[in-house]
Amino acid sequence: MDNNTFKIYTTTDLLPENWNEVAIENEFLQKNYLSVLEKSAPVNMQCFYIGIFEKNELIGVALAQFLDLNKLTSFGERDKCLKTTIRNFIFRNFASHVLFIGNNMITGQNGYSFSKEMDFACISKIMNDCANELKDYFAKQGKKIHIVSFKDFYEKCAKELKKHEFKNYHEFNIQPNMIFNLQNRWKSFDEYINSFTKKYRDQYKRARKKFDSVIVKELTITDVESENDRIYNLYYHVAKNAPFNTFFLSKNHFETFKKQCDNRFKIYGYYFENKLVGFHTILVNGKVLETYFLGYDETVQKDKMLYLNMLYNMTQFGIENNFEKILFGRTAMEIKSSIGAEPIYMSGFIYHTNKLINKYIDKLFDRLEPKVAWQQRHPFK
Repeated sequence: MDNNTFKIYTTTDLLPENWNEVAIENEFLQKNYLSVLEKSAPVNMQCFYIGIFEKNELIGVALAQFLDLNKLTSFGERDKCLKTTIRNFIFRNFASHVLFIGNNMITGQNGYSFSKEMDFACISKIMNDCANELKDYFAKQGKKIHIVSFKDFYEKCAKELKKHEFKNYHEFNIQPNMIFNLQNRWKSFDEYINSFTKKYRDQYKRARKKFDSVIVKELTITDVESENDRIYNLYYHVAKNAPFNTFFLSKNHFETFKKQCDNRFKIYGYYFENKLVGFHTILVNGKVLETYFLGYDETVQKDKMLYLNMLYNMTQFGIENNFEKILFGRTAMEIKSSIGAEPIYMSGFIYHTNKLINKYIDKLFDRLEPKVAWQQRHPFK
């Protein structure tokens, strides 16, 4: 552990040449994706890229993000109630400067990657030291970090991290990551559909019947450039109607992503009466298919069951291209479970830099975090 050091970079141009070799297991830590963040991060986000060294050898990479919630005009407009008003007031006044060690834009354990086996005492110390250095960095700029959060760890990792530097931090679990482990016995999409119970085969048939007049096509970079405003407006409609948001993507985000990652990042457009009414995105991450942001016209979505059909289409792509699993992320858990995804709970760790507030962070967090009631569906025979 004593031989390990780290360096924090503010631009991808300065990253070590062998960065991708260390980050090879995770597309979300490779230079192309980090360049997407650098060129098209949300307006209230600043990203930092962390190189971890053993002596002079790069052995680990990590990501950190600073969010200034004061720059948001809205945290989400779906829920309008007293609790939401109180929550927004508290966030603006006591939690507006948030430091994430990890990636707040996606769900999953995407915060760090190492090229060698590392013990959790070392990992937790490095992440904690990085957070402290970034707090000092912002303090010198006259900005006080209110909240530090270490984001998204699967159960085994969270359990180990709690034994070390994270033992005094509040562990939280929010909405689960909906993960679909694709079964080897499904050699085709038809075999997947035939494994449904009658209720869910009927759901599939009903959705496809309503969807019949919608045309789906994979968008080229030229298509994305020409449809950029429409794509963003469809995304923004969905995002602002979420129960809670800490960021909104920049208007050039999807175009930048497509240019940087090319065929590994796919955007599918949904057209009705020659008009783009929806889109979904996926990222190829080794044998894992990562779903990303989507958007749709609410009026067409209801009539054509766009969202459910998007889930079927992503599943079909995963099966036909031999992926092992699809990560559907958080939100809309019930409908995602109806096509086969299962909830995997992940932990995060959080603390407030004000000692008095931090003393009650567990109670505050539990009261302010939006709760979602949902019923898991079991679609297979």
